[in-house]
Amino acid sequence: MLSEKSAETVRATLPAVGAAIGEITGSFYDRLFAAHPELLRDLFNRGNQADGSQRQALAGSIAAFATALVEHPDQRPDAMLARIAHKHASLGIAPEQYQVVHTHLFAAIVQVLGDAVTPEVAAAWDEVYWLMANALIAIEARLYEESGTRGERRPYTVVARTAETADVATFLLRPADGGPVPAHRPGQYVSVQVELADGARQIRQYSLSGRPDGGLQITVKKVDGDPAGEVSNHLHQHVDEGAVLQVSAPFGDVQLADGERPLVLASAGIGCTPIVGMLAHLAETGATRRVVAVHGDRQESAHAFRDEFAQLVDKLPGGEAHVWYERPEGEWPAERTGLVDLTGLDVPADAVAYLCGPLPFMRAVRTQLLAAGVPAADIHYEVFGPDMWLGQS
Repeated sequence: MLSEKSAETVRATLPAVGAAIGEITGSFYDRLFAAHPELLRDLFNRGNQADGSQRQALAGSIAAFATALVEHPDQRPDAMLARIAHKHASLGIAPEQYQVVHTHLFAAIVQVLGDAVTPEVAAAWDEVYWLMANALIAIEARLYEESGTRGERRPYTVVARTAETADVATFLLRPADGGPVPAHRPGQYVSVQVELADGARQIRQYSLSGRPDGGLQITVKKVDGDPAGEVSNHLHQHVDEGAVLQVSAPFGDVQLADGERPLVLASAGIGCTPIVGMLAHLAETGATRRVVAVHGDRQESAHAFRDEFAQLVDKLPGGEAHVWYERPEGEWPAERTGLVDLTGLDVPADAVAYLCGPLPFMRAVRTQLLAAGVPAADIHYEVFGPDMWLGQS
């Protein structure tokens, strides 16, 4: 792990670096895309760059990794590294790209911090960077080996498209070459690459929302706003049955664990997609464990997989469903109106929990689960877009 000398230097300079990390990552991305515009065009999410969320997530992950190294020098933050590595593997990140990042990141550090970056400080933070980078390279190599790929995508044909709500559609995909579908676990996702009108080949990650025979199923919510979702709008407007999409092997560190322990599966909005995939697996395998399935949405018409959610839970002998709507369209119990609230539920303290949805929802549910006695280590989450929770317990 981090050498004792470097640990002392990082500990002493972490406050200054942490205070400037947002400016550093902003300069880093400006430098990176000026030198390699193809990365912004064909790899990085342009929407996340435009709204600053990717820069914020990178800043958080660097600060969290460095903090972990100095506070727990004998431990490596493997949970954080695994999450990043799975995201990278689905995008096809290669080892040589870490040197490119290093070049522009350290140029940004020098630009922002100036004379404060002495040779000793530069060497210490260089050690931090390569500890993180080499750990990720090793994990990603293992993931590539397990998937039988080097991160390349494979053509899949859209064999069916189903409207779940006015702005949510499910795409059933089968390998265009007729070959087998790769193995995957409930909770995982694939990356989908599309060519947009300006020639950019943008990539987005979508959870597997079901378990169809001989295919993969993704469910996509059309993202409005400014900036609007480039890929989600493209899929909704231009991709129908017969279209071909470039799809990665499945990745993702949030995977439904086997066993008999009780489960809490909590989602909100389009966060239902990996949860429905987990419920489908449990129903398919005849699971008898207790399953507390929770979902929150704006109203009934916005609830994707509303009927399937109820049907899948009904198939589970130990299943129970709890749904909240913020603005119900018909008669609905008052105690289930508003935001999801687990405080009135019998939540088993020995449960394993899986959360997916907007960050405010997951923060609230996580707090309620902790209050119910569920250990932090047993609360797993999946997010769409940059992960603002990296490094948190």
